[in-house]
Amino acid sequence: MSNDFDDATQLGSIGHNPSVPSQPGQQQPAFHTPNLPEQPQADEDPEGTLLSAHGTTQPALPQQSAPATPNQPRFRQPMPQNLRQPAANPAVAMPAQQPVQPTQPVQPSQPVQPVKQSQPVVDTSMMTAPSKDITEFHEKFAKLVDNVSQVVVGKEAPIRQCATAMVVGGHILLEDNPGTGKTQLARGLANSIAISFKRIQFTPDLLPSDVVGVTYYDQKRGEFEYREGPIFASIVLADEINRASPKTQSALLEVMEEQKVTVDGVTHEVPQPFMVIATQNPIEQLGTYKLPEAQMDRFLIKTTIGYPSHDVSVNILKQVNVTDRAATVHPVLTGEDVLRMRNISETVHLDDAILEYIVRLVEATRHNERIQVGSSMRGALALTRCARVWAASDNRGYVVPDDVKNLAVPVLAHRITLTAEATFAGNTPEQMIGQILEDVPAPTLGANA
Repeated sequence: MSNDFDDATQLGSIGHNPSVPSQPGQQQPAFHTPNLPEQPQADEDPEGTLLSAHGTTQPALPQQSAPATPNQPRFRQPMPQNLRQPAANPAVAMPAQQPVQPTQPVQPSQPVQPVKQSQPVVDTSMMTAPSKDITEFHEKFAKLVDNVSQVVVGKEAPIRQCATAMVVGGHILLEDNPGTGKTQLARGLANSIAISFKRIQFTPDLLPSDVVGVTYYDQKRGEFEYREGPIFASIVLADEINRASPKTQSALLEVMEEQKVTVDGVTHEVPQPFMVIATQNPIEQLGTYKLPEAQMDRFLIKTTIGYPSHDVSVNILKQVNVTDRAATVHPVLTGEDVLRMRNISETVHLDDAILEYIVRLVEATRHNERIQVGSSMRGALALTRCARVWAASDNRGYVVPDDVKNLAVPVLAHRITLTAEATFAGNTPEQMIGQILEDVPAPTLGANA
């Protein structure tokens, strides 16, 4: 019985080691014992041996209560080897965990870094006041837009898009209902710039030679001579382009991409600047041919004009005597001014974060489950070039994310093909591009320290 009591005494002394209270918070979870009623020997037991002996049997306490107290110091030293063995593990494990605790608060700060990387920051250290060239670009661009706005009233957005395509050197596809001013917009843009203009009315019996030209035999000179077609103009209006046969439409593929025409093995350059403005009617499909995907991808921007507002309609009716509004405007720019603006737009700063954002938008069109065919690399290049012109038109020498957002739909929507399920569900390419703009995070503006 004395051994049992001594074992309990030694076990209790380990839990109440007077040298440990310097770290009370660490030993409480390992050696916490329930509260016991006070014993009369509490004053004579400073180390709490009787309170910690509750794990032993109660009948052993009254038999060895008298000799246990004086013999306690005498039996403490020979017993640690037997009783401290199981209790030493938690006692030693606690200090071993102490250095781990200060390292745990450091870990939550590490996952914050990937969040910052997912939202790139546009460096604004180079975003200073616009230079003289950018100011010159802004003034000429605004003058062109204001002049065309006299022809198509209240439609600044499509007019700016057409002017952007003109400066970039791309082509415009105007798809809208009859009577919305598609032809007037094309003629108004052509009359606002002192350059050549030709109009081609596409019909089912139109031949490729009627577009690009033909080689004929001159009997007076006795030799073959090439006669240029209407495609040799700075601005070419292809009215109702979807009414021509695919054979005739294919005649535009080379000139729209390479701005060259090859007839009978001889290549001819078209004048610069060069632009094709095509129109088509989306509701009347009788006797029409759908444009192939390869030709759709060659159009820089596809846009619509839409109906005018109520106030604009009333003002147009007040000028009912004006039958041809496009003939009332005069040139405000020259072809050299357009080429000069093109060179200025190439100096607009493009941050790496903007380029990363454009690539993510294009890649999102390729991995969407509702899009069968995503945008090509030509779409990414077109969006980049248009964003620079759009930024310079706002009198800025750098591109911001809003420039990309404003042009993403008219530049990328006609370059994607939806799946059959998405088409049957009523989704449109414009809606899909708008959803992608919401899903892909845009970079933020901020100067690098």
